[in-house]
Parts: sequence; C-alpha cells; structure tokens
Amino acid sequence: MSGPALDAVLELDGVVKHYPSLGGEVVHAVDSVTLGLSPGEIVALHGPSGSGKSTLLMLAAGILAPDAGSVRFEQRDLAELSAGELADYQRRKIGFVYQSFHLMAGVPAVENAAIKLLADRVPLAKARRAAIPWLERVGLGRRMNHTPDRLSGGERQRVAIARALVNNPRVILADEPTGSLDTQRGEEILALIAGIAREQQVAVLLVTHDPQAAAFADRVCTLRDGKLAANGFAGSEPELVQRQARG
Repeated sequence: MSGPALDAVLELDGVVKHYPSLGGEVVHAVDSVTLGLSPGEIVALHGPSGSGKSTLLMLAAGILAPDAGSVRFEQRDLAELSAGELADYQRRKIGFVYQSFHLMAGVPAVENAAIKLLADRVPLAKARRAAIPWLERVGLGRRMNHTPDRLSGGERQRVAIARALVNNPRVILADEPTGSLDTQRGEEILALIAGIAREQQVAVLLVTHDPQAAAFADRVCTLRDGKLAANGFAGSEPELVQRQARG
C-alpha cells in the first residue's frame, strides 16, 4: 500500500471498485487502494493484464465512481462535486491519455488536440493556436492538418498526448502512453511528460508495461488482483536524484 502524501494534489483513499462477473461472482477490480500523487511527482503503475490498472485511472479521472473509499482532488472529494464541477475537473484539471486514442474521425489533428479548449467555448482560431505548440513538441508540426485516418498509430498516440497537455492540467493520467510508439519516440514522449511534470509541478500517474517508462518515475507501484502490492523507487535512489537534478 502507498499512502497519500501530505502535499498530495490527488488522493485515492481506500478506493474499491467491484464488478459482477458472468458466473455471478464479484470481480474485485480495485480493492482498497490508497495512493497519493504530489505536484511534480511521476508514479508508474504496472501489473498483469486484468489487474485493475485502467479501472484505477478511470476512478482517478472521475469517469467511474468508487463503490467505497474516496477520490480527492486538492482535498475535495469528487463524489461531492456537482455534474458541472466534475466536468470542469475532467476538462481543466486533468489530462487523460487513452490507450486507444479516442480521436474524432475526419477531424484534423490540430482540432483533435484542441478539443478540450473547444468544449470550453474557446474560439476555434484561438484553440488551434494553443494546440499547435504541443503538436510541434510531440513531433507533429507538419502533420497537424491530417485527419486520424491519414496518421499512423504512433502519430495518433502523439495527438492524444498533445490533447492531454493542451489545457495545462494539474494531473496527467496516462494509460500505456508509449504502447504505439517505437523506442526512440517513446523515450522522447516520456522525457516530454517528465519535463512538464517537473517544470509545471504536474502530478503524473502512468500505467505502463514499458521498462523505459518506469525508469522516468519517482515511484513504481504494482497492482495485482486489484490490490496495490508493492511500491518503491523506479531505479536506485542516486539515479532518481540525478534525474531530478537534471529537471
């Protein structure tokens, strides 16, 4: 178990999420998980398929509600938020990188990246201007007017990452963000996320099977059968200190 940090921006406290199975049994997707994320901290979460990792991200994002326990953002329980306040949290406070991209078909990459701003009624021209630097940072400056069907899987993943960052979130929740990327591009994207975490004091919860992703983390937590089984530094403590010193 990894308890909430004293300065946590996002806290999951004793969170439980169960599902009924086809056989009538209860699946313990997330079982009494306690985890806190501090500003600027990167936590990598790994575990076997079906261990509850994606469910935990959805709980942190307020997409799912826990059956027990609480999810708190800046000390406020998400369960106490109105529908409008919860939508505001999801649009403005978090950046969610979905494993399956969730891009809008037929819409240029730049507008896909700007979708949260457009949902906030930011004028199209202004939203596009805000999204362009993020697409350039993920290496898509020359592909920003391409629709998803004209982009590779790795390029679509990078659009999804730009979309998660465009609203300057306080928390980044990423589900296998390097899963569709080659080794070099994956390392570049992880370095970008890590740099933003340090520079802007953004908390990051990163679900990954990628060893290089875990190497960028301050802590690595293991989820097994819905329970947080282990946690610790991603590498040796001196390596962590060196990474933090490099920013």
